[in-house]
Formats: sequence, structure tokens, C-alpha cells
Amino acid sequence: MTTIAHPALQTGRRILGAPTVGPLIALLLAMAFFSLKSDNFLQGQNLSLVLQQVIVVGVLAIGQTFVILTAGIDLSCGTVMAFGQIVMTKLAVANGVDPLLAITLGILACVAFGLLNGALVTGFKLPAFIVTLGTLNIAFAFTHVYSNDETYSDLPSELLFFGRTFTISGTDVTYGVVVMFVLYAIAWYALTQTAWGKHVYTVGDNLEAGRLMGIKVNRVLLSVYVLAGLTYGVAALLLVGRTELGDPNAGQTTENLDAITAVVLGGTSLFGGRGSVIGTLIGAVVVGVFRNGLTLIGVEVVWQYFVTGVLVILAVAVDQLTHRSRT
Repeated sequence: MTTIAHPALQTGRRILGAPTVGPLIALLLAMAFFSLKSDNFLQGQNLSLVLQQVIVVGVLAIGQTFVILTAGIDLSCGTVMAFGQIVMTKLAVANGVDPLLAITLGILACVAFGLLNGALVTGFKLPAFIVTLGTLNIAFAFTHVYSNDETYSDLPSELLFFGRTFTISGTDVTYGVVVMFVLYAIAWYALTQTAWGKHVYTVGDNLEAGRLMGIKVNRVLLSVYVLAGLTYGVAALLLVGRTELGDPNAGQTTENLDAITAVVLGGTSLFGGRGSVIGTLIGAVVVGVFRNGLTLIGVEVVWQYFVTGVLVILAVAVDQLTHRSRT
């Protein structure tokens, strides 16, 4: 005899099974813990600082989410962003190019790398891991050659706009934070409310099945990498606004891995086809909260990376167990 679960019970199971629930619980527990350990943690200025610290990685992670949803990975995101911000700043400062044109060309440089990644993955059927490992090194070389290892300062105001602040209830908030939330809203809409988004999930879940359904798989994959490049370009502009510099070394250390960390902590499966960009946002904030909270209570930076590493391993372990239960 088949037992039919009560609708409320079914709804509860669906909610608990959502990929964003775990990250959200982790975020709330972390915030509760650090608020007990430090009186400064829940202050408006400190929470604003957390968001300011995650905007660059958070925007990078949007593009990374697109790629991972298709069962790929992009190791080049941080170095591509670094190249984009050097293009912007050098053109505007050293070459006298109109700031808005310099910004556009910097973003297009990142889009070009996204196009290259997508073309190699779709055209030559190369693994995304190998392709983006290669373009990581190419972008790194381009950044240092093009900049001559020089740092560009005294930037035009147009490049610094998103680092400026406005005040809400006595708390300073940067325009870059607003941009990050707007981009997440657009990404959420694109992935959940459009045919393109449904195709991204289908291709990530089963590429061959997507092809048999009539989905133009290569076109979807190419668009994913191009859009990822676009988000890296926007992240480059936000990085410039935050640091007020064009630094060839900026973005080339932990940002590549931090973006992947945010996606994984946010519940997006490395096997593709499952996850949410909202989960990625939560994952990025989780990383920011842990690093900020651990700093407030006096934990050394090296142990902050240790905690982040443990969180990533736990998230991947959960992903593996979930994947095995579905297959």
C-alpha cells in the first residue's frame, strides 16, 4: 500500500532539500556565533564592510556559477579580471583615453577571454579545467607585459564611482554593493525565468540529453563563458573602485579560488545541473563573514584560510553524497 505524504510535509521536504538551505543555515549560525564573541560584529558599519569585502569575489562568482552549472570550471576568472582592470587604468591614465571608453575596452578584454575559453571548450572539445588553466597563465602574462609591472594611480573619477558611498541609517554603503545585488537579481532571473537558463541546467545535468532535445549545446556553452567574461569585466571595474589603483598584482592570488569557494559553499554542484545563483551570493557572504568575524576575535589570517578550506571540503563532501544518492 502506497502512503501519500501530507502536502505540508512534502513542502517541508522540498524546502529542506533546496541547495540554498544549507548555506543559509551556515550563514545564520556563523553570524550568531560571531555576534556573541564580538560586540562590534552586528554593527551596521561592520556588516557594510563585510559586503564591501565580498563584492569583487561575489561578482566573479556569478560567472563562475554559470560555468559550474554546465559541469565546467573556470580557473582563470581572477587573472582575467586583473587583466581587465589593467587595461582600463592604463588606457585612462597613461594613454589619455576617455575614461568611459577605457572602461568599455577593459570589460571587452575580459569578454574576449570568455569567448576564447568558450571557443576552445566547444570547438575543440577540450576540458574546461585545462583550457582555463591555460588562459589563467596567458592572462597573467598579458597583465604583466601590458602594465610593465607598473601600478597606475590618480585615476579619473569615472573609474572610482563604484567605490563611493552613500548613507543608509547612518551606515555607509558603496555603490559597488548595489551593483553586486543588481547583477545577482539579473542572473537569478536569467537562470530561472528564461529558456536560456533552463537550457543551462539541462546541459549541465546531461549534455547528450540536451542535444537530443534539440538544444544547441555549443551555443549555450559559448554563451555561458562569454557572459562569465562579462561579469569578470564588471568585477574588474569594482576592484578599481575599491582599491583606487590599477595594480598588476591585484586579483591574481586568492580571487580565482575564492570565487569557486563561494559557488561550492552556495550549494551548486560541481557535477553540473544543480544549484542557485542566490546560493552563490550566500556562499560569498559566508566567506566574508568568517574572515571578518575571525579577524574581530583575533584569529590569525593563516587560520582563516584553514577554516575556509575545511568549509570547502565539507561542502564538496555533501555534494558528493547528494550526487551519489541521485544516481
